[in-house]
Amino acid sequence: MSSESTLDDEDTFKILIATDIHLGYSRRMLSTNQVDFILLGGDLFHDNKPSRRCLHTCITMLRRYCMGDKPINFNILSDQKVNFNTTQFPWVNYQDENLNISIPAFSIHGNHDDPTGAEGLCALDLISASGLVNHFGHSHSVEKIEISPILMQKGITKLALFGLGSIPDERLYRMFVNKQVTMLRPKEDQDEWFNLFTIHQNRSKHGPTNYIPEQFLDDFIDLVVWGHEHECLIAPTRNEQQLFYVTQPGSSVATSLSPGEAAKKHIGLLRVKGRKMNMQKIPLNTVRQFFIQDVVLADYQDIFTPDTPQVTKKVEDLCYAKVTEMLEQAERERLGCPLTPEKPLIRLRVDYSGGFEAFNTSRFSQKFVDRVANPKDVIHFLRRREQKEDNKDEVNVDYGKLLKTTAVEGLRVEDLVKQYFEATEQNVQLSLLTEHGMGKAIQEFVDKDEKDAIEELITYQLEKTQRHLQARGVTTEQDIDLEIQRFRDSKKNTTEEENEIKEAINRAKAHRLERAAASEPKPAGRGRAQKSSAATQSRSIMQAFQSPSQRSSRPGANKSYADEVTIEDSDEDIPVMKTTRPPPRPASSSSSFTKLSSQSQSQSTKGVAFDDSDDEEDDPFKGPSRSRR
Repeated sequence: MSSESTLDDEDTFKILIATDIHLGYSRRMLSTNQVDFILLGGDLFHDNKPSRRCLHTCITMLRRYCMGDKPINFNILSDQKVNFNTTQFPWVNYQDENLNISIPAFSIHGNHDDPTGAEGLCALDLISASGLVNHFGHSHSVEKIEISPILMQKGITKLALFGLGSIPDERLYRMFVNKQVTMLRPKEDQDEWFNLFTIHQNRSKHGPTNYIPEQFLDDFIDLVVWGHEHECLIAPTRNEQQLFYVTQPGSSVATSLSPGEAAKKHIGLLRVKGRKMNMQKIPLNTVRQFFIQDVVLADYQDIFTPDTPQVTKKVEDLCYAKVTEMLEQAERERLGCPLTPEKPLIRLRVDYSGGFEAFNTSRFSQKFVDRVANPKDVIHFLRRREQKEDNKDEVNVDYGKLLKTTAVEGLRVEDLVKQYFEATEQNVQLSLLTEHGMGKAIQEFVDKDEKDAIEELITYQLEKTQRHLQARGVTTEQDIDLEIQRFRDSKKNTTEEENEIKEAINRAKAHRLERAAASEPKPAGRGRAQKSSAATQSRSIMQAFQSPSQRSSRPGANKSYADEVTIEDSDEDIPVMKTTRPPPRPASSSSSFTKLSSQSQSQSTKGVAFDDSDDEEDDPFKGPSRSRR
């Protein structure tokens, strides 16, 4: 870009966007481009419980390249106790008087490093507690999600950073449809804010509800940073219905040998000035090369058929030629990139349907053991299934109409309970509880994490049945069984049954709240207004059916739950000059927020321009304003 002074002035946010921290490579770009902060779209760690070596490396990188005396040139205006409500240090790390942060990092959690266990913690919380990363976008509740933005200001530019950590796709899909997801916006000067949303969910459709359609997101958003999908599509694409842009950074390393991983890996340098943006994609040259190719043996009828003599040898020779071809391509592309690992990842997928035989892949792989990084799985044999006709009902989905419905149509857990007891034998039918009551209790357990709902329903029904038998004066075993059956049948599908279910669920909620209050530690130090989350013990459905005598006492229950690339190959460290650090900036609360449901009212103007051409004019942010609706 031609005008450096216009590009990087006191009003321009410079944000390094990635789906992995990549500090080992990115340290040169952090110092060269003088970014304001790093934004990570989830899956900082590949494993939910990363190894000590992995944690040590991550902490070392963050301390080495994100700490220093460089002043922070933007302010946070929102209530940080709301933005960082999962930590006992509810303020951004660069405002901590005990830390010296030069480049703050903000991250949501992904599906690989998501919070688990009794306390609902993840590896990212460990890094956050140490003050090296700002973990945001963690929702505790499974009944309602309110996404409150981190409001930032640099000069005249106002940035609202929204984030939502990974949630099971089916559950989040249902919550969007049921209008249980709300995004908060400042009431004042809404048109002056650039709205940036970070999400970590399935973007491509893997099932009827196993993804999040872009149309579910609010239309006031300007740019969506979409994590979880591994294919690198970092150039922002426009959603013509919602009129926002979506950038998909993809995974920074190949974690599987699939076609989506073969695309060139990039990170993004996002510049935001006013309501306009510019994305500069920067290739990663330390990523191991990955090449994948498909071979359909049936397409080589002119060379061999299943009946050809020594056909297996000819197929093996063909595969050898294809793998050698990919290795030669890798060697050509590696020239001039000394940081690229020498051995590439190679995958040849061979479709041998049509009567062909598979050869010994282990013996074949021995030929490339010194040339590839994955010698054991270079060849992958597969048979193509016949493609079924596309379901015409799923071609055009009216998401606007879908969001107006009150519930997701489909099979629910209570339906499964009902179907089970309708199909099961008589000797395993319920004798005390009703199918409807059991289904409701299990639904509360699964959907709303009410871990005591099943136990409380059983206890409540047992107590009521005992009182009924005592009032009737029934004593013999045969009479007791008959009276229990009559008493149970008399309540089926009645108001009394509904009231009993509600009472049992309310008792379960009351017990959870009592335990949460009893186990809540007293806050101390800075940020006293922030209450700590109560601990709970993880329980399965089978444990929920056990009586109190069958398990130990439980602690408190959980709260609901234009390409311009500058790359330097030198690995030399850049010395940092010590300077006097300005005093930490106090956080001021945003005056007020307004709620918007997952489908908000259309705004009159948006005015976001994306410029990624190679030949920019003097104003890199110049672009026509766009009409909203």
